[in-house]
Amino acid sequence: MPEITDEFILSLFNNEATKEKAFELLLKKYQKHIYYSARRITTIHEDADDVSQNVCIKIWKNLDKFRNESSLKTWISRICINEALSYIEKKKRLLNLSDDSYTDFLLVTHADTNTLTPNQIEQILQEEIIKLPPKQRAVFTMRYYDETPYAEMSEIFNTSESALKASYHFAAEKIKKNISERLTF
Repeated sequence: MPEITDEFILSLFNNEATKEKAFELLLKKYQKHIYYSARRITTIHEDADDVSQNVCIKIWKNLDKFRNESSLKTWISRICINEALSYIEKKKRLLNLSDDSYTDFLLVTHADTNTLTPNQIEQILQEEIIKLPPKQRAVFTMRYYDETPYAEMSEIFNTSESALKASYHFAAEKIKKNISERLTF
């Protein structure tokens, strides 16, 4: 089966008779991307599920306003990143936790579930990623895992490529330093 293009999905979405089919195709194409983007930022499966649902609702409500100023994937990523970051802020307020306390909460949750990877080194990497501030975590995971180009991230975050390169560099250096300290016997 040939790949379904974004243009085809958008053309179906603009027709009231095929709008639901278009949304079904969009989800089939981007659902994993949405979930994993949310999961890398929130780090908790249940939170990523909640964020993914919120993202899907926002896509449904706003897809007719998509202006083709970026790719559909970039537009969806922007919604996902913003929704994940907002979700974290709401959760911190709900739990009445500071940034540091929330990081501790994530580390304890991560250690208790041990679901991200069976590999101990990967687990340490994940724990160090969790320690990054949410926006820096988003930049790092998009670049490290998805190899998202800086130009695309610039559109998603509405910031300069040089600021994103600096953010990624600082995150990578912080992770390297912390891992090397942890692995020093």
